[in-house]
Amino acid sequence: MVGNGVVFNPRNLLKEMAEVSAAGIAISPTNLKLSEAAHVILPGHIALDVAREATGKAQGSTKRGIAFAYMDKSKREGLRAGLMREPERFADAVHAHTQDVNASLKLMGQPTLDADALAADYASAAQQLKPYLANTFVTLRDALAQGKRVLAEGAQAVLLDIDHGTYPYVTSSNATIGGVMTGLGVPPQTIGRVVGVAKAFSTRVGLGPFVTEVFDDLALRLRGTGANPWDEYGSTTGRPRRTGWLDAVALRYAVQMNGITELALTKMDILSGFETLNVAVAYDYKGEHLTEFPQDSGVLAQCKPVFAALPVGPMM
Repeated sequence: MVGNGVVFNPRNLLKEMAEVSAAGIAISPTNLKLSEAAHVILPGHIALDVAREATGKAQGSTKRGIAFAYMDKSKREGLRAGLMREPERFADAVHAHTQDVNASLKLMGQPTLDADALAADYASAAQQLKPYLANTFVTLRDALAQGKRVLAEGAQAVLLDIDHGTYPYVTSSNATIGGVMTGLGVPPQTIGRVVGVAKAFSTRVGLGPFVTEVFDDLALRLRGTGANPWDEYGSTTGRPRRTGWLDAVALRYAVQMNGITELALTKMDILSGFETLNVAVAYDYKGEHLTEFPQDSGVLAQCKPVFAALPVGPMM
């Protein structure tokens, strides 16, 4: 199920569906439902994202148009998936949006888009996705009423949350537990277990403060060369991720913010071979000892880690 809180690219969704089908997993409107209220990432969003990253206002975006899709959503100008029930109207809306974007692209000195071709392409995508559209609130409500177990998978994490993360170096939605309620339309009392997943060391893609960041050979040892699928390179952009020691201050913040009931640490094997591991248990901010995670990214950028050295046990 793709919930209402998601912004999605129709072409990318169709590509993923084809890949899953090719792997032998049948996909049908019975087992895949797309919320009518989910917002659509349009070609113009991507073009504006790419154009911004080429300027001095770059934020380390993945250039997938996410921020600009959410911008239109907040301005109440976005296109929702339900419009794809009428592919011709959807195409007209895509065409109009592309023309509006082209006016901005001209002012930015960027190449414009072919509104006619894109409208036709998105109309075709809408025709293919129309059978999967659903009122996912009702689907979830009924499933919960029947006592079914529902697993909601989050994306990104608290430090990229639009409200609680390292603003402005964040995503454009709520990536905390609150996103489950607003992004699916379920009441808070339905949430039982909250399973947190964290790496045994810290990583970050793109710009933004990173208190425990390491460099040179140590960074490469944690990141890997890129030869393995588990190496630390961006899944979308392929950019090498920044790496660092485990930040227990940030991790505790995430646990408390989300009400985590269970915590799974991954990538422990990457740390095998180390005699000791550094874990940040506090920050030093201009001589002040901080144990709480700062909400001001400017403060966080000036913090130095206070490490505790932990011996590597036999499990490592």
